[in-house]
Amino acid sequence: MYTKAYIGLGSNVGDKKANLAQARFLIEGLKGVRISKQSSLYETAPWGKTDQDDFINQVIEIETELRPLELLHQLQAIEIKLGRRREVHWGPRNIDLDVLLYGRETIDLEELKVPHPYLIQRLFVLIPLAEIDSELVFPDGSKIGEVLLRLTKSADTGDLRKL
Repeated sequence: MYTKAYIGLGSNVGDKKANLAQARFLIEGLKGVRISKQSSLYETAPWGKTDQDDFINQVIEIETELRPLELLHQLQAIEIKLGRRREVHWGPRNIDLDVLLYGRETIDLEELKVPHPYLIQRLFVLIPLAEIDSELVFPDGSKIGEVLLRLTKSADTGDLRKL
């Protein structure tokens, strides 16, 4: 049985667009995974650690037979294959792949938390997520439009630019 999941992609080192394209290609090549939708690319200011180059971010919707931890491990293997090194928390990276949502599940494991812990604080994830599924309902029952409205009232949206 296939489950719909959403993956956040980001890059701020090297050829950012090519890094995202290569990650999508490798994700599509995973057994039991099919990319069903993808958002536009967005250029965004760094979040968390701000003294680094801007990111290009995107969200993809996949249909997968992989269980959540198996999906996470496959995405981490893709990050490693593409040269990702985890040296500085929230630091520069050529590729970052995050499981944002996995069906309507709430997962609270040491290794994986779904929904992603910072999902509702990050416009660079919420805006592309709303672009590909404007009717999305989070596991807690909140709707993407409501979450976006709350965040845009309290956040500066000027650091996000659709490419």
